[in-house]
Amino acid sequence: MALTIIAIAAFIAGVINSMAGGGTLISFPAMIWMGRPAIMANATNAVALWPGSLSAMFGYRDDMRRMRRWLYLLTIPSVAGGALGAVLLLHTSEKTFSRIVPLLILGATLLLAAQELISRKLNLVAKAHEKPTAGWVVFVFVFQTLVGLYGGYFGAGMGILMLAALGLIGLTDMHEMNGLKNLLAVCINGVAAIYFAISGAVLWEDAAVMALAAILGGFAGAKLAKRLGRKFVRGAVVAIGLIMTVALFLKHA
Repeated sequence: MALTIIAIAAFIAGVINSMAGGGTLISFPAMIWMGRPAIMANATNAVALWPGSLSAMFGYRDDMRRMRRWLYLLTIPSVAGGALGAVLLLHTSEKTFSRIVPLLILGATLLLAAQELISRKLNLVAKAHEKPTAGWVVFVFVFQTLVGLYGGYFGAGMGILMLAALGLIGLTDMHEMNGLKNLLAVCINGVAAIYFAISGAVLWEDAAVMALAAILGGFAGAKLAKRLGRKFVRGAVVAIGLIMTVALFLKHA
């Protein structure tokens, strides 16, 4: 029964990730409610949803060829940050992580809710930095390292943060930005997943079922996108994220 519920949650997460992002806000809490330890649930979720990022990246491979300079530059802090975040997660006690999970989910939910506002602000920033200075590039490099650290540690909503980083270096083409975002997500989640696997933090039965369900959800999301629309899906995920936040706060109160 528990595995079935986790699979359904992963399927929904795959649908959401293909349409608006934020699928972790569904799949990760579902694992916790099914009795999985919080840290192992987080590590397993990262491993299970990684194939979705990989497949999404291939969809933008032509757009990424025009962005090789930024591709190489931002891959370095993404891998480094993802590795540090993964190490930090497995060196956090289960009790401590369980207590901060509601705050992480709340933060990711608010980030998703503010995505449209962030996008509008980034358009203004991007126009002002179409030719970024060396100092500004260093700032973005550091910012992306922190995004990678967050991604390796928890990850929900990191796509929004990565789009912010790309906007800060003057990128405005959404196809190019999404391509780079997906590649950097593969780097962050990939290095974290390898570390989690080596450290024995992955529930492999859950991960296999979730990965398959998320891939199927991604295909279904492409068809549902036109019917439901990104705004509706994002609103539903924000509402669920807030409910999960309150429920988890009460659970650990």
